[in-house]
Amino acid sequence: MAEFQVLFGLVVFITLSVQAMSRDWQHASATFYGDMQGGETMQGACGYGDLFQQGYGLETAALSTQLFNDGHSCGACFEIMCVNDPQWCKSNAVIKVTATNFCPPNWVPAPDHWCNPPRKHFDLSMAMFTKLAESRAGIIPVQYRRIPCVRQGGIKFELKGNPYWTTVVVYNVAGNGIVNHVAIKGSNSGWIPMKRIWGEVWQTDVQLVGESLSFRVSSGEGDVLWLENVAPANWQFGQTYEGHGNFRT
Repeated sequence: MAEFQVLFGLVVFITLSVQAMSRDWQHASATFYGDMQGGETMQGACGYGDLFQQGYGLETAALSTQLFNDGHSCGACFEIMCVNDPQWCKSNAVIKVTATNFCPPNWVPAPDHWCNPPRKHFDLSMAMFTKLAESRAGIIPVQYRRIPCVRQGGIKFELKGNPYWTTVVVYNVAGNGIVNHVAIKGSNSGWIPMKRIWGEVWQTDVQLVGESLSFRVSSGEGDVLWLENVAPANWQFGQTYEGHGNFRT
């Protein structure tokens, strides 16, 4: 299990721009995958790991191609309710989930495939789906909207790789929830832009072993956080470090 370390450092918060998050309800559909324990929902196309350890739990969804946006929607939060199906919809049920996975398209000819473009579809954990409808419903019509993400503590950075390259899984992001850009700075270097490998996995080929690490994170709304001295000089691969700061909700 990853060791969490919290190092308090200077946080500088700058708002580059404020883009209003849409509060309008939109139409989509929903199914579920896995069982009530959610084992099949762990890991996934966003690069997250044990969703319980990382604070997401079972309140998660895999998004269709239209919503996933090549992984740029990872970490976004949604409010979802079942509509227009009195046989299966539970009265006044609303759930809140985080995008943690991808529901891939199926190109085998069939009358309909839920996750194929241009459909907007949520493949929920079974625990979340059954809050909206009976499991035997199979697929249900829903309405959804983006909402701010509420998180506890600071943004977290799981470090992986080897002495020649470093990857960082960024999670526990509040506010908009989406990360648009990440830069890393060692104690002996300047700011180095990181490349998105997939989902919320970011990488640099600059060797940074033995240097304390700081991060600059840009949100989907254009806000920027400077998180200084997140990881000490003796940081280790496989460990997770928490910055002293997060985006405003």
